[in-house]
Amino acid sequence: MSELQEHTRTDDSALLRAVGFWALAASIVNVTIGGSIFALPGILAVAMGAAAPLAFIFGALLFVPIVLCFAAAGSRITASGGPYSYVHAAFGRFPGFVVAAVFWISNVAGSGSMAAALADQLSHAAPRLGEGGSRALLLLAVYCSLMVLNAWGIRAGAAAIMAFAAAKSLPLILLVILGVRYIHLENLRVTEVPTWTSIGSSLVIVVFAFSGIETALSPSGEVRDPAKVVPRAAFAGVGLYVGLQVVAQGVLGTALVGNHVPLSAIADIVVAGGGGVLVLTATVSLIGVLQGDLLGSSRLLYALARDGFLPSPLDAVTKTHRVPMRAVVAHGLVAWFLAALGSFTTLALVSGGAICLVYIGCCAAAWRLQSTSAGETDMPLVLPGRSLIPLLGIAGLLLILATLRLAEWIAIGCAVLAVSVLYMSVRRGSQTLRKYV
Repeated sequence: MSELQEHTRTDDSALLRAVGFWALAASIVNVTIGGSIFALPGILAVAMGAAAPLAFIFGALLFVPIVLCFAAAGSRITASGGPYSYVHAAFGRFPGFVVAAVFWISNVAGSGSMAAALADQLSHAAPRLGEGGSRALLLLAVYCSLMVLNAWGIRAGAAAIMAFAAAKSLPLILLVILGVRYIHLENLRVTEVPTWTSIGSSLVIVVFAFSGIETALSPSGEVRDPAKVVPRAAFAGVGLYVGLQVVAQGVLGTALVGNHVPLSAIADIVVAGGGGVLVLTATVSLIGVLQGDLLGSSRLLYALARDGFLPSPLDAVTKTHRVPMRAVVAHGLVAWFLAALGSFTTLALVSGGAICLVYIGCCAAAWRLQSTSAGETDMPLVLPGRSLIPLLGIAGLLLILATLRLAEWIAIGCAVLAVSVLYMSVRRGSQTLRKYV
């Protein structure tokens, strides 16, 4: 920490623009293709039966306008912070702060859920790793290792993400390619139309599965040529989910329902001993997700400190590698604390419920930025149809939110109220300080 360079600025000149297309595409794959993909096909099969692949197709269609809005906003606003920077630029400080707070809550809970899943998986090989103190120490060691990796700078972090993404995506891509020949078309035949309730619950799961693109785009201040990189990279991490679900359903059929390790089962069918490779791939995948989240979410804390919402020490970067190291450590420690005490399911629900509100804010920001011709780049992505694409994204998200229970709405409302009170307190404190300076 001795090489921290204090600064106060409203731009990202302290950061290195070292993230290109392949690094950003890998980051998106790394975060979106997380540990959940290895169990998700079986979970969706419970809700929708043979129609389960349609959930990912509907989810992908739902995400088209959302991803387009992210791409359009990201091609105009290059400051680090992702959704926070987009909403802040479009609507001002308070809406930006609310979105940032909800966004960070979703991110840190999501990171904690993946870390908890990692501990649960490793406990199958070493049961003591799933118990109290040993579990906490294991997770602390994982997060500390990733913090050290991030200290070497955005290039090292991006290179690690590319390695993680390749290590887990290549086996999955091969599984799709090789598994196609084992598909039985009758397993893909839908004989019963899913109910609205099952479709709604499945789409909520799909949103949680696809969420992560917004985290990967948080270090926009370190992306080279964002007008070209962001749109292309944003679509690069989506297709694998659909292919895996179709192959899983087509190969396993009714055996997919409730199967907790469906991809390993397919791998054993395709290649003798392939299931063991998939277990290793799942471990690498989870660690890769934690690295991608730590890289992206720490830049959100940096952006909030940069703009005066959080204590100024978080707005400090290292002299050599220009990394917001204090923000990296802060996010990592909170995520570790949640993972050590919480479960995958509980933390995933908190993360998934909050992210829909963030997406709505980003869709609205994309429309606002385009309608006012705002932007920091020469050739931003222009959405066709004016407000049509943002409205489609918002409408789809509202339909998903309509499936939430009252208790979940109360929890979200309390969170928004809490961050609003925090914003007012910070603003009042800064105004009081100005009177005496």
